[in-house]
Amino acid sequence: MWFAKPFLTLLPFFATRALAAIYNDPSQLPRHNAYDFIIIGAGTAGNVLAARLSENPRWKILVIEAGRYNEGFQDELIKIPFLGPQAAPGTSFDWNYTTIPQAAINNQNIPFPRGYVLGGSSSINYMVYTRCSKNDYDRFGEIAGDDGWGWDKILPYAFKNEKHVPPNDGHNETGEYIPEIHGFHGPLLTSLPGFLTDIDDRVLKVTQQNPEFPFNPDYNSGDPLGISWMHSTVGGPLRSSSATAYLIPALHSRHNLDLVYNTQVTRLIQSGRAGSIPVFRGVEFARSSRSKRYTATATKEVILSAGAFGTPQILLLSGIGPKDELKEVGIKAVVDSPQVGKNLVDHPLLAVQWTANSNNTMDPILRGGDALQQGLQEYHATGQGRLAANGVSNHMSFFRLPDDSPILAANGHDPSSGGTAPHYELAYGNGFFTTSQPIPQSGSYFSIISVVVSPTSRGTITLASRDPFVHPIIDPKLLDTDFDKQTMMYAVRASQRFTASQAFDDYVTGNFSTLITDEEILGYMAQWATTIKHPFSTARVNRDPRQGVADGKLLVHNTRGLRIVDASAWPFIPAGHPQAPIYIFAERAADVIKAAWA
Repeated sequence: MWFAKPFLTLLPFFATRALAAIYNDPSQLPRHNAYDFIIIGAGTAGNVLAARLSENPRWKILVIEAGRYNEGFQDELIKIPFLGPQAAPGTSFDWNYTTIPQAAINNQNIPFPRGYVLGGSSSINYMVYTRCSKNDYDRFGEIAGDDGWGWDKILPYAFKNEKHVPPNDGHNETGEYIPEIHGFHGPLLTSLPGFLTDIDDRVLKVTQQNPEFPFNPDYNSGDPLGISWMHSTVGGPLRSSSATAYLIPALHSRHNLDLVYNTQVTRLIQSGRAGSIPVFRGVEFARSSRSKRYTATATKEVILSAGAFGTPQILLLSGIGPKDELKEVGIKAVVDSPQVGKNLVDHPLLAVQWTANSNNTMDPILRGGDALQQGLQEYHATGQGRLAANGVSNHMSFFRLPDDSPILAANGHDPSSGGTAPHYELAYGNGFFTTSQPIPQSGSYFSIISVVVSPTSRGTITLASRDPFVHPIIDPKLLDTDFDKQTMMYAVRASQRFTASQAFDDYVTGNFSTLITDEEILGYMAQWATTIKHPFSTARVNRDPRQGVADGKLLVHNTRGLRIVDASAWPFIPAGHPQAPIYIFAERAADVIKAAWA
């Protein structure tokens, strides 16, 4: 948590008449209602598919979401941009997953938030919008055997997804981004920072004073290296999510799209065989472990968009996975798919703080209390102020290790996807920013958050029980490899060099934690490192069924009627914040599905 949770006055709930049918209980679904497509998960990718597939009026689509509606109790947390970090963990918007003990982080169990609400994690994330490196997309295309996933061919889907809008404070954004590489007519609202801070000029001065930290006019160009102004999924004073941008508009304008929420898919149902290949076009779902099970059938496809934890869990519960592991929990393997639940990869995060000579940091608001209440009053009265903007950072930066780095040499190969793909990220916070440490109740601070964005550690998702309402066993193995530890240490050293730049001479007054020796950094890392909450690749794409779960068209190997469209299908983790790549990926996936059924 970044700050204490105050009592919040809820925004008014305005109900809009929906043309589509919206159900909060599966018992309300009409019986014997066949759908062309059933989408499991109303998250980042699933809502893109719901909106795009329902553009065809001849197709009928059902979306099944385990979580809650995105209006109502405490919805300020997922609407007001600055409050985003309060949306999870420990709220009704969160699945409230927890890892098993992480050996490299003092055997701590790490909370692992995922969105339990319409919009999925796009409703609870920190709203950072980074397309990542063009090399990431080209690598995806190579592994999938389909160059349509490569940068040149997928870039039009980035324009299709995005609607860049002016910053909420109305400041002149000239020179802060490159308009020609952004979309202005898509559904998802993005913008530059809507509240400028007193560290912004200092961060930019470092780019002029220290060649290690160059300025990048726009990290969304396909080359993210350097320091850029940060884009966020914020429009005006509100978060823009896949629910607000894609799903809700479609529900309010179309008759062929149904939604049932508060309903969890319990397994896929085999509906037949195509020769020796099992066909999965049935879905079973329920509200709780002991409640009645319901079923629905897709005439064309079932599409898994339940995320990097939910998708492999559903596959395993349905008998699609490593047969020996399934046998251990009493499930008969229908399809022996050894890679289901494997290759879990995430970005480890570590925040470092310094004391600051400033009375204009965000620390009073981060602590809650009167400053936060005053910010809420300003927000409700004017739609302006600190709370109307992303509270993470106004600048984001990405860097590579030096070509002659002993870290790369010891690893034996470069794990990144290419020369424009970074190894680590630095984000700059005007206050005491952390997701794992207690917030000091006095003082002013400056923070730099370090993230390893091309990690080599790999973990697993496995079933704890045949009960679909029991969380799976989550083991991301954070900082499990020497490469990840050494890269994180290099990033911390880089943050120290950054704060030693002349631009911060009269601003940074001391270290909050003493991090001088390598041993001190490693000890600090073991105590305070955590997840940035970017799980990927647990049902990954690969042309070879022995190496992946789905093929280049996202169809599950050795099955019919089943496709995966979410972060689990990515063959590796993109080197940056993943919501933009997932939106872009889902936009193209919708066209792949349309073409398949044309």
